Amino acid sequence: MSLMSLPGASRRWWPLWLLAALLMIAGALLWLHWPQILLQSVLWQKVLHREMTQLLQQVAQQPQQAGVTLMLFSLAYGVLHALGPGHGKVVISTFLATHPAQLKTSMKLTLLASLLQGSVAIGLVTLMLVVLQTSSRQLHLTSYWLEKGSYLLVMALGVWMGWRALQALRHALRPAARLQIRAVHPQHQHSAHCGCGHAHLPDAQQLAAAVSGKTQALVVLSMGLRPCSGAIMMLLFAKVIGVYSWGVASALAMALGTALTVSLLGLLVQRSRTLAVRLGNVSGNGVAKLLMPVAMLTGSLLLLLAGFILWHSASPGFGGGLRPF
Repeated sequence: MSLMSLPGASRRWWPLWLLAALLMIAGALLWLHWPQILLQSVLWQKVLHREMTQLLQQVAQQPQQAGVTLMLFSLAYGVLHALGPGHGKVVISTFLATHPAQLKTSMKLTLLASLLQGSVAIGLVTLMLVVLQTSSRQLHLTSYWLEKGSYLLVMALGVWMGWRALQALRHALRPAARLQIRAVHPQHQHSAHCGCGHAHLPDAQQLAAAVSGKTQALVVLSMGLRPCSGAIMMLLFAKVIGVYSWGVASALAMALGTALTVSLLGLLVQRSRTLAVRLGNVSGNGVAKLLMPVAMLTGSLLLLLAGFILWHSASPGFGGGLRPF
């Protein structure tokens, strides 16, 4: 069948279906080659980490040349480090896939969470080793409890998403209320709760209401409360050799690199969700409006399970909670 013989609606929406097919093919190829990509990323991280430690030793004698190179290597290390497994990517992917967040909101969440993770590492090491002058054992123990707190927030986010999903499902499954609305307001403005039986894109006001400030804060804290292990290691080494300020700058560059990778992931998830909603709008059936509450409920269960597993697998030391992923 040629494109000219398709109905008007189909001809209008075929580019979206083509884009969806290409995204599925790209996702399948990425899934098949992901172990090799991750292994290569780990190898590059090892090389970068060795170079960064050498640059930290040189930065006292050559602050300009070695310092600029250190910042670039730290940025690249953060980009590669964010490719690995981590609960933050589980949180942001699940949240953006099940919430109609604007692109600006999505980018803000990923940037703030990554910067918070680096800032927590800097604040923790500065407080424990520089101000209080405690032992590294106490530093590891404090990092461990911050990590556990982050996983509790992941479960709290799952509970909050589940509650909102159940409310949305209850509203969507009230046929009497929908019929009454249609009878009283035959010509009404579409909204997220109009009950008209048609799937449609929310407007800017509904997007802002769907992701409140409290919800955004919970997402950022659940992702960023756990200090970055790579940043802590660099800060410890910088403290030992007496160039702590450069260690802080390196940790901030790592956080920015992590933000770039996680923001790209957030962009892909947010755009994929928008595409899925538009394709669902083409079908125009009453089942489409139930998909998002069901997806949100599924996402909440995923976050609860992930938080529970991470809580019980965390151990004192860096990276203990990442083993399940």
